[in-house]
Amino acid sequence: MFSSSLRTTRGVCSSGLLLLSMYAFCFGQAQDRFVKVLFSNGKGVMAELAVSNEDRARGLMFREKIMPDQGMLFIFEREDLHAFWMKNTLIPLDILWLDRDKHIVHIEENLPPCRKDPCPSFAPSRPALYVLELKAGSVEAFGLKLDDPVVFLLPAWVKS
Repeated sequence: MFSSSLRTTRGVCSSGLLLLSMYAFCFGQAQDRFVKVLFSNGKGVMAELAVSNEDRARGLMFREKIMPDQGMLFIFEREDLHAFWMKNTLIPLDILWLDRDKHIVHIEENLPPCRKDPCPSFAPSRPALYVLELKAGSVEAFGLKLDDPVVFLLPAWVKS
């Protein structure tokens, strides 16, 4: 009887540890989906990462609001003239394109949602590796300008 109940207790403990480990893994992964992005004036936003093709294609589509301290950071495999559009985006945005050194190379402000096709595309004038979408008015509010440095650290799972 003792050994049977000990096996059951061990099984429950093992199951509990497994669940706890899975929770910690999933919670850690969820936390890694956001990074702090700092601007040269010391202000910043918490940005959700868009790394996969699916994440980048969806972006901020269908979101009804974005707070002034939030954004979305798109990470690409290579520098290029990555174009963006506002299809199915419900909120106006400011968009910053950043080069591999994390300097702003192009800015589009107060882009309105696209209500009907065809939606215009917005592309940088210089190649970019990262794109940061912010609530409309953020460029002015943060005093951002071309060539400003932007600071963020990507989690280890992101290949840059």
